[in-house]
Amino acid sequence: MIRTPMFRRFLPVTSLAAALLAIVLLVMVACSGSSNGSNANNEIEGLPPEFARLTEVWTLLNREQINGAELDPSVVSDGAIRGMLNALGDPYAGFLDREQYSLETEDIRGFFGGIGAEVGLRDGEISILAPMPDTPAEAAGVRPGDIILEVDGESIRGLSLLEVVRLIRGDKGTVVTILLRHLSSAEPVSIEIKRDIIQLESVNLLMQVGRIGHLRLSGFTGSTNDELKEALERFERSQGVGIILDLRNNPGGLVSSVVDVTSQFIEDGLVLYQVDAKGNRRNWGVKSGGKALDIPMVVLVNEFSASASEVFTGAIIDNDRATVIGTTTFGKGSVTNLWPLVDGSGVNFTTARWFTPNGLLIEGEGITPDVILDPVDEEEEEDDDDVHLDRAIEILREEIGLGT
Repeated sequence: MIRTPMFRRFLPVTSLAAALLAIVLLVMVACSGSSNGSNANNEIEGLPPEFARLTEVWTLLNREQINGAELDPSVVSDGAIRGMLNALGDPYAGFLDREQYSLETEDIRGFFGGIGAEVGLRDGEISILAPMPDTPAEAAGVRPGDIILEVDGESIRGLSLLEVVRLIRGDKGTVVTILLRHLSSAEPVSIEIKRDIIQLESVNLLMQVGRIGHLRLSGFTGSTNDELKEALERFERSQGVGIILDLRNNPGGLVSSVVDVTSQFIEDGLVLYQVDAKGNRRNWGVKSGGKALDIPMVVLVNEFSASASEVFTGAIIDNDRATVIGTTTFGKGSVTNLWPLVDGSGVNFTTARWFTPNGLLIEGEGITPDVILDPVDEEEEEDDDDVHLDRAIEILREEIGLGT
């Protein structure tokens, strides 16, 4: 599977989504009995008068287009919705048919079929945020920052993020060929990947020399907080003295998950707030009962730390909880909702922006670490050499008085 960084999903249909559905259903009903365009000016309650042109176009197509008598209303209405979403200028907007919507919601069950990579929009291009650990994508050589050019020999130019996701996903055992351009190379490379079933595990703890825990979070899923609590118990049993919380290449996840996870490390205050299209503000506060409020910690991020991982990082900085080191984060700071429609399809679009507790806009800006490190070329770095992790450990040891 290829996943996109999102926060909140599976919410009730709002007035806009209802309007989309009304266009699909009511407009077709209004036109079905018309052969001369006389219904083109009929107004549907709740829709602007400009939408009457849709009925006029449908009537003309049905009557005059060379294959008009064979037009499939479902296909045409799908196209109308896609066009409406494209007109928003929202890079995260997209339409999913029944099959696509079903596939997109598979990961709520904790597993899915695909190659195991996260994608997002970076500088207007569809890019790999991160291959998931121990997945076909990682094994095949997919890297963070790779730009997707083609899928199975077909250019993705002009396609939405969700459409590209749909092309790459597929059943276990099938093969997909992706043409990529690595950050470190001007020449594209074609990579063949056999799809598999990907299990969602988002927390991994490795104890380093000196009882320092390297705690890597690869996403913020529904199970991340429970996995984190288990990892913290292991850390305590190991008599750990400090944690490197590693959010590199973390593409984000659920808002509920990042609030729970952040609350393990911060005693009180805000995790984030969001502002919607009407200017309404919603605060997400810290929950009580954190298990790691006093554990010395350094947070490690990079340019592919996105979405929920940026919210976590912003909360850590604004609450003066820990030193953050690395490179400026991705800059995906918006609420992107996937809305189900009654026929089993769905629409996805941005509904709000995220801000750190002190009011920093995340979208398009990212989070600047306390200590900025030079980006690392993964091709030049030795397999066992992680200079940013080494630097994080060095800073943590200095902060807790262990020296180097």
